[in-house]
Amino acid sequence: MDFSPLIPILSVAIATSTPLVFACIGETFTERAGVINLSAEGTIMLSAMAGFAIAKTTEGLGNTPSLLLGFAGAAVVGAAIAAIVAFGALTLKQSQVAIGFVLALLAVDLSSFLGSPFVRVPGPTVPSFKIPLLQDIPVIGRLFFQSDLLVYLSYVLIIGAVIYFYRTRPGLVLRAIGEQPAAAFARGTNVILMRYGYTLLGGALMGIGGAAFSLDFKAGWSYRHTAGYGWVALAIVIFGGWNPLRVALSCYLFGILQSLASVAQSTIPNVPTQVFTVAPFVLMILFLVLTSNDWVTRSLRLLPPSFSRAAAQAIHSIPPAALGRTFEQD
Repeated sequence: MDFSPLIPILSVAIATSTPLVFACIGETFTERAGVINLSAEGTIMLSAMAGFAIAKTTEGLGNTPSLLLGFAGAAVVGAAIAAIVAFGALTLKQSQVAIGFVLALLAVDLSSFLGSPFVRVPGPTVPSFKIPLLQDIPVIGRLFFQSDLLVYLSYVLIIGAVIYFYRTRPGLVLRAIGEQPAAAFARGTNVILMRYGYTLLGGALMGIGGAAFSLDFKAGWSYRHTAGYGWVALAIVIFGGWNPLRVALSCYLFGILQSLASVAQSTIPNVPTQVFTVAPFVLMILFLVLTSNDWVTRSLRLLPPSFSRAAAQAIHSIPPAALGRTFEQD
Protein backbone atom coordinates (compact mmCIF):
# COMPACT_ATOMS: atom_id res chain seq x y z
CA MET A 1 0.00 0.00 0.00
CA ASP A 2 1.27 3.47 -0.92
CA PHE A 3 1.21 5.76 2.14
CA SER A 4 2.96 8.65 0.41
CA PRO A 5 -0.19 10.82 -0.02
CA LEU A 6 -0.95 10.52 3.70
CA ILE A 7 2.53 11.31 5.00
CA PRO A 8 2.41 15.09 4.31
CA ILE A 9 -1.02 15.34 5.98
CA LEU A 10 0.08 13.40 9.05
CA SER A 11 3.39 15.26 9.26
CA VAL A 12 1.60 18.59 9.30
CA ALA A 13 -0.84 17.19 11.86
CA ILE A 14 2.00 16.26 14.22
CA ALA A 15 3.60 19.69 13.85
CA THR A 16 0.24 21.38 14.37
CA SER A 17 -0.47 19.33 17.47
CA THR A 18 2.85 19.85 19.27
CA PRO A 19 1.97 23.18 20.96
CA LEU A 20 -1.37 21.71 22.02
CA VAL A 21 0.36 18.65 23.47
CA PHE A 22 2.38 20.82 25.84
CA ALA A 23 -0.63 22.94 26.80
CA CYS A 24 -3.03 20.01 27.24
CA ILE A 25 -0.63 17.82 29.21
CA GLY A 26 0.01 20.82 31.45
CA GLU A 27 -3.70 21.37 32.03
CA THR A 28 -4.11 17.64 32.66
CA PHE A 29 -1.59 17.85 35.51
CA THR A 30 -3.45 20.84 36.94
CA GLU A 31 -6.92 19.36 36.71
CA ARG A 32 -5.91 15.93 38.00
CA ALA A 33 -4.71 17.80 41.10
CA GLY A 34 -8.21 19.25 41.49
CA VAL A 35 -7.70 22.77 40.11
CA ILE A 36 -9.30 24.24 36.98
CA ASN A 37 -7.10 26.75 35.18
CA LEU A 38 -9.60 28.37 32.86
CA SER A 39 -7.08 31.03 31.82
CA ALA A 40 -5.69 28.74 29.10
CA GLU A 41 -6.71 31.02 26.22
CA GLY A 42 -4.99 34.06 27.70
CA THR A 43 -2.04 32.09 29.05
CA ILE A 44 -1.20 30.59 25.67
CA MET A 45 -1.57 33.91 23.88
CA LEU A 46 0.43 36.00 26.37
CA SER A 47 3.12 33.31 26.59
CA ALA A 48 3.35 33.16 22.80
CA MET A 49 3.88 36.92 22.70
CA ALA A 50 6.37 36.92 25.58
CA GLY A 51 8.34 33.99 24.18
CA PHE A 52 8.67 35.62 20.78
CA ALA A 53 9.48 39.05 22.22
CA ILE A 54 12.23 37.66 24.49
CA ALA A 55 13.71 35.53 21.72
CA LYS A 56 13.65 38.47 19.32
CA THR A 57 15.24 40.98 21.71
CA THR A 58 17.99 38.53 22.70
CA GLU A 59 18.64 37.37 19.13
CA GLY A 60 22.14 38.88 19.20
CA LEU A 61 23.18 36.20 21.70
CA GLY A 62 22.80 33.56 19.00
CA ASN A 63 19.81 31.63 17.68
CA THR A 64 19.83 28.77 20.21
CA PRO A 65 20.36 30.89 23.39
CA SER A 66 17.63 33.32 22.33
CA LEU A 67 15.21 30.46 21.70
CA LEU A 68 15.98 28.93 25.09
CA LEU A 69 15.42 32.30 26.77
CA GLY A 70 12.19 32.70 24.84
CA PHE A 71 10.82 29.34 25.97
CA ALA A 72 12.01 29.94 29.55
CA GLY A 73 10.34 33.36 29.63
CA ALA A 74 7.11 31.89 28.26
CA ALA A 75 7.18 29.19 30.94
CA VAL A 76 7.63 31.86 33.63
CA VAL A 77 4.67 33.84 32.24
CA GLY A 78 2.50 30.72 32.21
CA ALA A 79 3.53 29.81 35.76
CA ALA A 80 2.89 33.38 36.96
CA ILE A 81 -0.68 33.37 35.62
CA ALA A 82 -1.21 29.92 37.15
CA ALA A 83 0.12 31.23 40.48
CA ILE A 84 -2.61 33.89 40.48
CA VAL A 85 -5.22 31.20 39.81
CA ALA A 86 -3.79 29.03 42.60
CA PHE A 87 -3.61 31.88 45.11
CA GLY A 88 -7.16 33.02 44.41
CA ALA A 89 -8.60 29.51 44.44
CA LEU A 90 -6.55 27.74 47.11
CA THR A 91 -5.67 30.54 49.53
CA LEU A 92 -8.51 33.01 49.08
CA LYS A 93 -11.05 30.21 48.40
CA GLN A 94 -12.62 32.07 45.47
CA SER A 95 -14.23 30.57 42.38
CA GLN A 96 -11.63 28.90 40.16
CA VAL A 97 -13.82 29.35 37.10
CA ALA A 98 -14.35 33.08 37.67
CA ILE A 99 -10.67 33.77 38.34
CA GLY A 100 -9.52 31.81 35.33
CA PHE A 101 -12.05 33.39 32.99
CA VAL A 102 -11.13 36.95 34.04
CA LEU A 103 -7.43 36.18 33.67
CA ALA A 104 -8.05 34.73 30.21
CA LEU A 105 -9.63 37.98 29.05
CA LEU A 106 -6.96 40.12 30.74
CA ALA A 107 -4.04 38.15 29.31
CA VAL A 108 -5.48 38.26 25.78
CA ASP A 109 -5.72 42.05 25.92
CA LEU A 110 -2.25 42.32 27.47
CA SER A 111 -0.78 40.24 24.65
CA SER A 112 -2.25 42.63 22.08
CA PHE A 113 -1.09 45.74 23.94
CA LEU A 114 2.42 44.60 24.88
CA GLY A 115 3.02 42.72 21.64
CA SER A 116 2.23 45.58 19.26
CA PRO A 117 5.95 46.40 18.61
CA PHE A 118 6.54 42.79 17.47
CA VAL A 119 3.64 42.38 15.04
CA ARG A 120 4.79 40.91 11.70
CA VAL A 121 8.44 41.18 12.76
CA PRO A 122 10.64 38.24 11.64
CA GLY A 123 12.43 36.45 14.45
CA PRO A 124 14.22 33.23 15.41
CA THR A 125 12.49 29.89 14.93
CA VAL A 126 13.20 26.37 16.11
CA PRO A 127 15.46 24.76 13.48
CA SER A 128 14.69 21.35 12.01
CA PHE A 129 16.63 18.41 13.37
CA LYS A 130 16.49 15.03 11.68
CA ILE A 131 17.50 12.06 13.83
CA PRO A 132 20.17 9.95 12.09
CA LEU A 133 19.23 6.36 11.28
CA LEU A 134 15.70 6.72 12.67
CA GLN A 135 14.78 9.14 9.89
CA ASP A 136 15.49 6.43 7.34
CA ILE A 137 12.83 4.04 8.67
CA PRO A 138 10.12 3.68 5.99
CA VAL A 139 7.00 5.78 6.68
CA ILE A 140 7.64 6.03 10.45
CA GLY A 141 10.94 7.83 9.95
CA ARG A 142 9.40 10.46 7.70
CA LEU A 143 6.49 10.96 10.08
CA PHE A 144 8.16 11.10 13.48
CA PHE A 145 11.90 11.67 13.09
CA GLN A 146 12.27 14.38 10.44
CA SER A 147 11.01 17.29 12.48
CA ASP A 148 12.56 19.51 15.18
CA LEU A 149 13.65 19.21 18.80
CA LEU A 150 10.39 20.60 20.15
CA VAL A 151 8.40 17.81 18.52
CA TYR A 152 10.75 15.20 19.96
CA LEU A 153 10.41 16.77 23.42
CA SER A 154 6.64 16.45 23.11
CA TYR A 155 7.07 12.69 22.62
CA VAL A 156 9.19 12.57 25.79
CA LEU A 157 6.57 14.61 27.65
CA ILE A 158 3.76 12.23 26.67
CA ILE A 159 5.68 9.10 27.65
CA GLY A 160 6.96 10.70 30.85
CA ALA A 161 3.49 11.90 31.86
CA VAL A 162 1.95 8.45 31.34
CA ILE A 163 4.68 6.78 33.39
CA TYR A 164 4.44 9.45 36.09
CA PHE A 165 0.65 9.22 36.37
CA TYR A 166 0.31 5.45 36.46
CA ARG A 167 3.68 3.94 37.41
CA THR A 168 5.05 6.14 40.21
CA ARG A 169 4.08 6.88 43.79
CA PRO A 170 4.02 10.70 43.23
CA GLY A 171 1.61 10.07 40.37
CA LEU A 172 -0.62 8.08 42.70
CA VAL A 173 -0.55 10.97 45.17
CA LEU A 174 -1.40 13.39 42.36
CA ARG A 175 -4.48 11.39 41.43
CA ALA A 176 -5.43 11.07 45.10
CA ILE A 177 -5.47 14.82 45.76
CA GLY A 178 -7.76 15.25 42.78
CA GLU A 179 -10.09 12.40 43.71
CA GLN A 180 -10.06 12.15 47.53
CA PRO A 181 -8.09 15.06 48.99
CA ALA A 182 -9.32 14.37 52.53
CA ALA A 183 -7.99 10.82 52.38
CA ALA A 184 -4.67 12.03 50.95
CA PHE A 185 -4.41 14.64 53.72
CA ALA A 186 -5.12 11.99 56.34
CA ARG A 187 -2.13 10.04 55.02
CA GLY A 188 0.17 13.03 55.50
CA THR A 189 -0.02 14.77 52.12
CA ASN A 190 -0.01 18.56 52.11
CA VAL A 191 -2.85 18.89 49.61
CA ILE A 192 -2.74 22.67 49.22
CA LEU A 193 1.02 22.74 48.66
CA MET A 194 0.79 19.92 46.13
CA ARG A 195 -2.02 21.66 44.29
CA TYR A 196 0.06 24.83 44.15
CA GLY A 197 2.95 22.88 42.66
CA TYR A 198 0.93 21.10 40.00
CA THR A 199 -0.94 24.28 39.07
CA LEU A 200 2.37 26.08 38.51
CA LEU A 201 3.75 23.10 36.58
CA GLY A 202 0.67 23.03 34.38
CA GLY A 203 0.93 26.78 33.78
CA ALA A 204 4.61 26.50 32.84
CA LEU A 205 3.89 23.72 30.32
CA MET A 206 1.03 25.79 28.93
CA GLY A 207 3.44 28.70 28.57
CA ILE A 208 5.87 26.50 26.65
CA GLY A 209 2.96 25.50 24.44
CA GLY A 210 2.30 29.17 23.75
CA ALA A 211 5.93 29.79 22.81
CA ALA A 212 5.78 26.72 20.57
CA PHE A 213 3.22 28.57 18.46
CA SER A 214 5.20 31.78 18.00
CA LEU A 215 8.67 30.20 17.76
CA ASP A 216 7.84 27.09 15.76
CA PHE A 217 4.41 26.19 14.40
CA LYS A 218 3.17 29.73 13.60
CA ALA A 219 6.51 31.53 13.74
CA GLY A 220 6.19 35.23 14.53
CA TRP A 221 3.62 37.31 16.34
CA SER A 222 0.40 38.95 15.24
CA TYR A 223 -2.82 40.21 16.77
CA ARG A 224 -4.59 37.29 18.54
CA HIS A 225 -1.96 34.96 17.14
CA THR A 226 -3.28 31.82 18.86
CA ALA A 227 -6.95 32.78 19.15
CA GLY A 228 -9.15 29.81 20.03
CA TYR A 229 -6.45 27.31 20.90
CA GLY A 230 -6.75 27.84 24.65
CA TRP A 231 -10.42 26.90 24.63
CA VAL A 232 -9.61 23.95 22.37
CA ALA A 233 -6.97 22.82 24.88
CA LEU A 234 -9.53 22.86 27.70
CA ALA A 235 -11.97 20.87 25.56
CA ILE A 236 -9.29 18.35 24.58
CA VAL A 237 -8.48 17.64 28.24
CA ILE A 238 -12.15 16.72 28.75
CA PHE A 239 -12.25 14.85 25.45
CA GLY A 240 -9.17 12.87 26.54
CA GLY A 241 -10.71 11.92 29.87
CA TRP A 242 -7.89 13.50 31.92
CA ASN A 243 -5.62 10.68 30.76
CA PRO A 244 -2.32 12.02 29.36
CA LEU A 245 -2.12 9.43 26.58
CA ARG A 246 -5.72 9.95 25.46
CA VAL A 247 -5.24 13.71 25.74
CA ALA A 248 -2.18 13.54 23.47
CA LEU A 249 -4.01 11.35 20.94
CA SER A 250 -6.89 13.86 21.00
CA CYS A 251 -4.39 16.62 20.19
CA TYR A 252 -3.19 14.63 17.20
CA LEU A 253 -6.80 14.03 16.13
CA PHE A 254 -7.39 17.78 16.16
CA GLY A 255 -4.21 18.25 14.14
CA ILE A 256 -5.40 15.71 11.58
CA LEU A 257 -8.72 17.52 11.28
CA GLN A 258 -6.87 20.75 10.63
CA SER A 259 -4.65 19.11 8.02
CA LEU A 260 -7.64 17.57 6.25
CA ALA A 261 -9.36 20.95 6.31
CA SER A 262 -6.34 22.50 4.59
CA VAL A 263 -6.36 19.77 1.93
CA ALA A 264 -10.10 20.14 1.41
CA GLN A 265 -9.70 23.90 1.06
CA SER A 266 -7.35 23.45 -1.89
CA THR A 267 -9.44 20.74 -3.55
CA ILE A 268 -12.83 22.47 -3.11
CA PRO A 269 -12.05 26.11 -3.97
CA ASN A 270 -15.71 27.16 -4.28
CA VAL A 271 -16.37 26.73 -0.55
CA PRO A 272 -15.52 29.80 1.61
CA THR A 273 -12.18 29.42 3.39
CA GLN A 274 -13.79 30.28 6.75
CA VAL A 275 -15.65 26.95 6.65
CA PHE A 276 -12.41 24.97 6.64
CA THR A 277 -10.83 27.20 9.28
CA VAL A 278 -13.56 26.57 11.85
CA ALA A 279 -14.41 22.98 10.85
CA PRO A 280 -11.95 21.28 13.27
CA PHE A 281 -13.28 23.34 16.18
CA VAL A 282 -16.89 22.53 15.32
CA LEU A 283 -16.19 18.80 14.94
CA MET A 284 -14.46 18.63 18.34
CA ILE A 285 -17.36 20.43 20.03
CA LEU A 286 -19.89 18.23 18.24
CA PHE A 287 -18.12 15.08 19.41
CA LEU A 288 -18.08 16.36 23.01
CA VAL A 289 -21.82 17.07 22.85
CA LEU A 290 -22.65 13.70 21.34
CA THR A 291 -20.57 11.68 23.80
CA SER A 292 -22.02 13.50 26.81
CA ASN A 293 -25.61 12.42 26.12
CA ASP A 294 -27.36 9.49 27.79
CA TRP A 295 -28.52 8.03 24.48
CA VAL A 296 -24.93 7.05 23.72
CA THR A 297 -24.80 4.99 26.91
CA ARG A 298 -28.12 3.35 26.11
CA SER A 299 -26.99 2.56 22.57
CA LEU A 300 -23.78 0.95 23.79
CA ARG A 301 -25.79 -1.41 25.98
CA LEU A 302 -27.11 -3.06 22.81
CA LEU A 303 -23.59 -4.24 21.97
CA PRO A 304 -21.87 -7.34 23.43
CA PRO A 305 -20.95 -6.68 27.11
CA SER A 306 -17.17 -6.78 26.70
CA PHE A 307 -17.21 -4.44 23.69
CA SER A 308 -19.80 -2.20 25.35
CA ARG A 309 -17.65 -1.69 28.46
CA ALA A 310 -14.53 -0.96 26.40
CA ALA A 311 -16.38 1.50 24.15
CA ALA A 312 -18.00 3.28 27.10
CA GLN A 313 -14.64 3.65 28.82
CA ALA A 314 -13.07 5.02 25.65
CA ILE A 315 -15.85 7.52 24.92
CA HIS A 316 -17.01 8.81 28.29
CA SER A 317 -14.92 11.20 30.34
CA ILE A 318 -15.18 11.09 34.14
CA PRO A 319 -13.58 14.14 35.76
CA PRO A 320 -11.60 13.93 39.01
CA ALA A 321 -14.12 13.81 41.86
CA ALA A 322 -12.70 16.89 43.63
CA LEU A 323 -12.11 18.97 40.50
CA GLY A 324 -12.87 22.63 41.20
CA ARG A 325 -13.90 22.00 44.81
CA THR A 326 -12.48 23.94 47.73
CA PHE A 327 -10.56 21.86 50.24
CA GLU A 328 -10.25 23.03 53.83
CA GLN A 329 -6.92 21.80 55.15
CA ASP A 330 -6.81 21.98 58.96
